[in-house]
Amino acid sequence: MAIIDLVRWSPQGNQTIYAWKYQEKNQLPGEATNLSTYTQLIVQESQEAILFSKGQIVGKFGPGKHTLNTENLPILRSLYGIPFGGKNPFTAEVWFVNKLQPYNIDWSIDRMDIHDADYNTGIPLVANGRYGLKITDAERFLIKIVGTKTTFDQKDLTDQFFGEFSTKTKSTLMQFMIKNKIGLKQISAHLDNISDHLRSIMLPFWESIGFELTKYYITSIEIDGSTEYGKKILDAVSRQSAQAIGGYTWQQSQAMEIAKDAVGGMSEGSGGLLGAVVASNMMGGLGGGGGIMQPQYNQPTFGSNNQGQQGSTTQPVAPVREVYCSNCSKRFASNLRFCPFCGDEYDACPKCGTDNDKNAKRCVSCGFQLQQGLSLCTNCNSPIVPGSSFCGSCGKPQADDKCTRCGNQLVAGIKFCPKCGQKKL
Repeated sequence: MAIIDLVRWSPQGNQTIYAWKYQEKNQLPGEATNLSTYTQLIVQESQEAILFSKGQIVGKFGPGKHTLNTENLPILRSLYGIPFGGKNPFTAEVWFVNKLQPYNIDWSIDRMDIHDADYNTGIPLVANGRYGLKITDAERFLIKIVGTKTTFDQKDLTDQFFGEFSTKTKSTLMQFMIKNKIGLKQISAHLDNISDHLRSIMLPFWESIGFELTKYYITSIEIDGSTEYGKKILDAVSRQSAQAIGGYTWQQSQAMEIAKDAVGGMSEGSGGLLGAVVASNMMGGLGGGGGIMQPQYNQPTFGSNNQGQQGSTTQPVAPVREVYCSNCSKRFASNLRFCPFCGDEYDACPKCGTDNDKNAKRCVSCGFQLQQGLSLCTNCNSPIVPGSSFCGSCGKPQADDKCTRCGNQLVAGIKFCPKCGQKKL
């Protein structure tokens, strides 16, 4: 094989190549190259050249033009007995390492089953992101990773470390979410913090093989909709959001569907009248009737002897009840102004006392039309008609009334609210 007088590497195309071994056309993959002490080595900007001979590194060269003589490769004298001067041949492997800084490496993690803090159930998640690498230790990189290859590109890198990268990312991500009680509803607000935490975990791994992890981003964490289970979760989340915006419960939405089918059955003469009656009873008339599907307020009370009649608006009941928070769905006593679990303000239905969203138009439990400014009896929690002197349910005097506009407590005998100027009814 002829002695090579000029060695250089000029990358072609857009492929990201981290390392390339110089080879002649007819040179075998594991065969060394014949060089001499007159051979010129040209290293471009952003490159580093490393020469191996007889299993050890004989020289490293940065950008520029170099002559491979015994002045810059003194080890040649001990390996080959090469004297000064003359065109002395020797064999070596010449590796060029690309020290550019690419940022276009995308990554993705397949299904992760995690117990979500928001929905309090198991949810399959997937994550996607991007990271950037820069070779900082070319010797370590070549020795630990490249091995017998002649070219090491981005695909080789991602294929070789996919398993370890995926396991570390998945494990760290799930631990961070569980430890900090981050649910799917809030995950987007924590992407920066999670990305920084994951980068700190992954950094020692890449440093050990000669890389610097310059950037690490998580672009999305979402429900895995590729499986049947994931599709059901997505559908349930979508329906829950629609119900929260519309101000109705799951039971009421089911009753609406039954009523819709019943009306269709009536038009076709298939016994839809009975279905319509059943649907009407389930809905409770949507105006305060005693339907069989009033989900939130048919619940136990504190100290009440009427355990089978909770939610009644015609008989006085104990002043303290157990209600479900409209925001986090946890139970708390009705004599509290705010939910002790999430801090959401208790917005009671004037008819049944169920906690409702502030923007709800009807009570999610009894369907009562919510009216701003309607006060409740301090004794039995029943609605008080504006201007009444006594509670219509228990008869307690209501001398100290509340303003129908701002809810300010009014002293008996005054005609206008001292806070907002509303005339007392």
